[in-house]
Amino acid sequence: MHDLQESLSVVCCPATPALLEQIWARTIARHPDDPRWEFWREEALLNNRTGRSQTFLVIADGIPVGEGTLLFSPECGAIRGRTALADGKTVTNINALRIEKAYEGQGHISRLVRLMEEAARAQGYRRISIGVEEQELRNRAIYHHWGYRDLLFRELEDGEPVLYYEKKL
Repeated sequence: MHDLQESLSVVCCPATPALLEQIWARTIARHPDDPRWEFWREEALLNNRTGRSQTFLVIADGIPVGEGTLLFSPECGAIRGRTALADGKTVTNINALRIEKAYEGQGHISRLVRLMEEAARAQGYRRISIGVEEQELRNRAIYHHWGYRDLLFRELEDGEPVLYYEKKL
């Protein structure tokens, strides 16, 4: 499998509507018994259409295999009005950062996050936030490595403690 991965063309780019539909179809297919994914799909598509968010993708040979979304507006469901995370002016939030297992550990998510940070900076954002479950020590270490070191707050979400960090752009 490793040799196959090396031969693939992998790029990071902003999502087109067609690619956004593709990645959501793949994601929902992996969670067939969880109706929340359909709701999240509709919300994500609406937020992208209205400019409240922008999704970025990792594409391997034309197939979306990873994603991350910049949430700009406090009206986005995941933000729930918490302007420390996204206020539509100075701070935006990285949300739904994920990649298929076969593509983990190859630097694709790091490149995707850099692209998202560049896009946020180009749109005038000065800070960027990200949340991580407290128990996810590996992800916390990765986010710290990327510069997300300033703890904004800790909050319980679905019974799990989540830590929100930010960095200056």
